[in-house]
Amino acid sequence: MLYALLCSGVWCGACLHAGQAQPTPVQVAALENVNSRYTVESVEIAGQVTRALSRELRDQLHNLVGSRFNAAEMSELASRLRAELHLRSVTPHVLRGSAPDQVRLVFETQRRAAEFDVSVPKFLYQSKQGWSGELDASTTVARNRFQFGLVSDGDELTERFAGITAAYENQHLGTARAKFRFLFESFHEQWNRSTLDALGAEQPGLYRERRNYQPEFAFALTGAWTLTAGASFEQLQMQQPARGWGAANALATAISYHRAIENTDLPQTLDAVYGLRVGARALGSDFGYTKHRVHGRYQISHNRHTFDDEFTAGYIAGRAPLFERFVLGTSSLLRGWNRYEIDPLGGARMAHNSLEYGYRTNVGTAQVFYDSGALWNAGDAAHVRHSVGCSFRKGVFLVAVAIPLREARFDQVFMVGMNY
Repeated sequence: MLYALLCSGVWCGACLHAGQAQPTPVQVAALENVNSRYTVESVEIAGQVTRALSRELRDQLHNLVGSRFNAAEMSELASRLRAELHLRSVTPHVLRGSAPDQVRLVFETQRRAAEFDVSVPKFLYQSKQGWSGELDASTTVARNRFQFGLVSDGDELTERFAGITAAYENQHLGTARAKFRFLFESFHEQWNRSTLDALGAEQPGLYRERRNYQPEFAFALTGAWTLTAGASFEQLQMQQPARGWGAANALATAISYHRAIENTDLPQTLDAVYGLRVGARALGSDFGYTKHRVHGRYQISHNRHTFDDEFTAGYIAGRAPLFERFVLGTSSLLRGWNRYEIDPLGGARMAHNSLEYGYRTNVGTAQVFYDSGALWNAGDAAHVRHSVGCSFRKGVFLVAVAIPLREARFDQVFMVGMNY
């Protein structure tokens, strides 16, 4: 493994390849003595990457900006990128920066021509609602990706849903800016007693099976903006056998924005998404509704310190199926609260904000957070609830304790898992 040496502004080497033999401790010490006076100006991942980075790895890359160049850390991150993104190789390059004492790090990635992968996108235990998890198997051939998954989730919606997913994705639809994806889902639903009691004996709108056929197109408008457009054709086997099957078909679109400011002592990241779903009788749907949802996240870092502010809000007009209604009291929204205590049927209005401070140590990231949110329906007053907690994150693994703030009693919720 060959590291780039910076000697009085003259390059003595070029790059390293993740996965090759590691240098000896003496070599690493010598390299760090030479290079530690250089500051990282920016970090870039080059090449076609189709997977999203874990939050921990993304934060580590952002936190490199403004820090002293460290050859061993660069090697470790290259190996982590290669393993997490399932790439053929990751080649870090150390390039000249805009100033004599600054350098730019570029991780050049190369995908496998054909690959098979098994991953766990979500695995979570929550002390009040039990286990949730997803297992995915995928294969990529050229620009085509095929995926099959098993899901059991009691965290995301009002109901627990379990079943299978399958997807096909064309990652280069005539141009690198356009993608096509088709998703199929088939789930069996399990309902909490609080939800059944709230609906009453007739159980209107309750379903036991749900199938979804969802084609969608994604377009990269610019480097920061992405537009997604498609449709969702949902078939619902109603809980009452006499009602047979229903349909919840909708048009769906979303526009997202991502910007990372790295060439500064305070690296910052801004993400924002606006989504719109419209269910209409003209689509053969039994539900007519419009659903708006906005989500934003701002992160700023300094050395080992990270601050996050995350906001989510939504609004539903009309009659929407239960799986479309908003929920608070999950592993990510108003943590610590029981969502069936807030509203066993979900809500048509929602606003939530989360503030989080993290301190990165040599063994992981310690975090404290404060959540506040409200869930209500048209004509009702919004009741804002609050919770606090702490967590520790190591790579994709996280352990957290959340405490709802209320006068009646002291309670806490324990969460442990990965990729959530």
